[in-house]
Amino acid sequence: MAAVRTVFGDRSTDIDAICPYPLTWLHQVHGGDVVVVREPGEHRGVDADASVTAVTGAALSIHTADCAPVLLWSDTGVIGAAHAGWRGLYAGVLENTVAQMQELGGRDIVAELGPTISPAAYEFGQADLTRMALRFGPEVVSATADGAPALDLAAAVTAVLDVLGVTLRNSDPPCTATDARYFSWRARRDSGRQVSVVWMTP
Repeated sequence: MAAVRTVFGDRSTDIDAICPYPLTWLHQVHGGDVVVVREPGEHRGVDADASVTAVTGAALSIHTADCAPVLLWSDTGVIGAAHAGWRGLYAGVLENTVAQMQELGGRDIVAELGPTISPAAYEFGQADLTRMALRFGPEVVSATADGAPALDLAAAVTAVLDVLGVTLRNSDPPCTATDARYFSWRARRDSGRQVSVVWMTP
């Protein structure tokens, strides 16, 4: 059986020194599209926000600077990686990722949530916040440290995965906006992105 490895990087991570396999990286567009990787490195640069594979030695990567990176795997030899910003969540990126994993034979799927912006630093427009609450439940509604309306992105991810029957390993990741180890577009207008990668080795 293949062994699964996951890495959530920060500003200092050299993923090429950690992952020995070709990366599939995506041109992330904040949507719900998922690609199926059938050989290592396939679909590099395509417009999509998630990838899945059952191929050993194919590394799936996500780049973020506040959005939620979600890495998924199954003991049946299927893995996935999803870029879950609020628009992608609303568009069903996690539902689509899990469905594609299941089509490849994924069962009893487990997920891990990487560094993402916390509600304390994520002021959010009331109209869009209402849309998200109607879609994912009232637990996604929060407030910033200053008391402004905020979206709890991690709570939205948790709500989706719970409905899908996916086991989430952690629901309280580091905050990209308040932890200087990470890039944050919202807090610092950082141009860099941290990478999150999942792959299987023999």
